[in-house]
Amino acid sequence: MRIASAFGASGVRRVAEKVGLKAVDMFRAVADGRIKAIWIMATNPVDSMPDADKVAAALKGCPFVVVSDLLVATDTMRFAHIALPAMAWGEKDGAVTTSERRISRQRPSLPAPGDARADWAIIAGVARRMGFGDAVRPGIASRGFRRTRRALCVRNPRLNVRLATTTRNSSYIH
Repeated sequence: MRIASAFGASGVRRVAEKVGLKAVDMFRAVADGRIKAIWIMATNPVDSMPDADKVAAALKGCPFVVVSDLLVATDTMRFAHIALPAMAWGEKDGAVTTSERRISRQRPSLPAPGDARADWAIIAGVARRMGFGDAVRPGIASRGFRRTRRALCVRNPRLNVRLATTTRNSSYIH
């Protein structure tokens, strides 16, 4: 709950207390019917997962598949009941966490095509339509960066993020 409050998610009543399924196990759960709806973002598991044929069969039998991706013609997108157009990394404005756990400022180098939206904007739009508008507020990149910084400090109060405190809205593209 401390992380939820650091992100300003006042409407959150409960946060998961245990680790969820890993990707391979998740697609097994889709295949055997334990998972009946899945939202796949920014990945193509039918192409990239081990036992790709089993992943494809699982998605084919899944009652509700949502895929948000920047490409329309992927092996995974073929199984989507709903396809949501997402921005590519070079079109996004905000902060990126690398595999080294470094958070960097990212500015777009290209305009987003058509109806493509940032991942956070897609998630926020769906959450609002599901009635969770109080928990997910539209924001700007600088606010998201500051919320992430706050959450990091909640998890590790000794973390020194003083350099990041000088980030101003004017340094972001709106």
